[in-house]
Amino acid sequence: MIRYRRFLLMSLTALLSGMTSIAVAQSGNPVPVTVVMLKAEDVTLFSELPGRVAALGVAEVRPQVSGIVVERLFQEGGTVQQGDAMYRIDDAVYDAQVQQANANVAQAEARLTAAEKEEKRVAELLLRNVASQQAVDAAVAERDSAQAGLLVAKAQLQTAKIDLQHTVIRAPLSGRVGRALATQGALVTAQQAEPLAVIRQIDRVYVDVAVSTQDVLRFNRAIATQPAALQSLDPTVTVTLADGSTFGQTGTVLAAEPQVDPQTGVSVLRIEFPNPDQIVLPGMYVTAHLPFEVLQGAILAPQQGIARNRRGQPTAMIVDDNDTVAERILTVRGTEGDKWIVTGGLQAGDRIIVSGLQKIGVGATVAPTEEPDA
Repeated sequence: MIRYRRFLLMSLTALLSGMTSIAVAQSGNPVPVTVVMLKAEDVTLFSELPGRVAALGVAEVRPQVSGIVVERLFQEGGTVQQGDAMYRIDDAVYDAQVQQANANVAQAEARLTAAEKEEKRVAELLLRNVASQQAVDAAVAERDSAQAGLLVAKAQLQTAKIDLQHTVIRAPLSGRVGRALATQGALVTAQQAEPLAVIRQIDRVYVDVAVSTQDVLRFNRAIATQPAALQSLDPTVTVTLADGSTFGQTGTVLAAEPQVDPQTGVSVLRIEFPNPDQIVLPGMYVTAHLPFEVLQGAILAPQQGIARNRRGQPTAMIVDDNDTVAERILTVRGTEGDKWIVTGGLQAGDRIIVSGLQKIGVGATVAPTEEPDA
């Protein structure tokens, strides 16, 4: 019985309250509402595109000579500069090859000296009619052969010296090195498939984003129809990281693939970002925010003043010059912060109702209080 009385009392209170609100709205007394005066401004539209971070440069460190690794000379996960020594291979065999090549050069030089002397001697004998022309020709050929032999020996010496230098494996570029993939005592071979380490340049990085066919068409149309507006468009790109935070650096578009992949239906856009603190790493997933269009004279309407009718159309209640409520059906192009980007249905100077909507209807007379547009 007590519960029934409480329920009856609550229902009666709600009924009286509703009747009071209706009475106020219908009595002709203006209903207080809060409005925001709208203004037109140029709005930049952004496209959100998925992308992956890629290193600016990648080098797989491989040996150019075969042998046993005797020393690793870098810190795993550290930074190396181009030309820094990273591994040392046992150089005993290569040092011996250099010594042998030096001996071959000396031998070839001696042979050339002897051949030149013989050629000179035979030429003098020919002048005294003691030697034949055939003997002279043979001496000249022997001298030329000795000269060629010396060139071959010097080339072999140069090759041996290069092989000896390659026993110290150096960084081909500056960057950050990962884990060591070969240990001391490992047998490595020239040009092997497995790298000894991988160096990545990540002080600057690429972000490769996938652009759908629809976005490609939209970008191209914007370029064709708004060349003047796009010239003033800020070309910088921002990215959101996987944890929802915004990367503190801005990037610039480097290049776009001039085709759409027929298998995936996307084109690849490459953006370059500075990465001085090496916060982002190759392989990370990011979302790029790419400016692609400027809406001139668009309206930014507060979200609390926008609703949808039974057809799903966005609508807004505005107050006209007679303080009478009117409804507008809107055309929107997305959001910017906490506001809707409106391209149709509202214009600069309109007063949109943002508070008190539950007490009014179309044609009602209101007492508007203007709230500054934040």
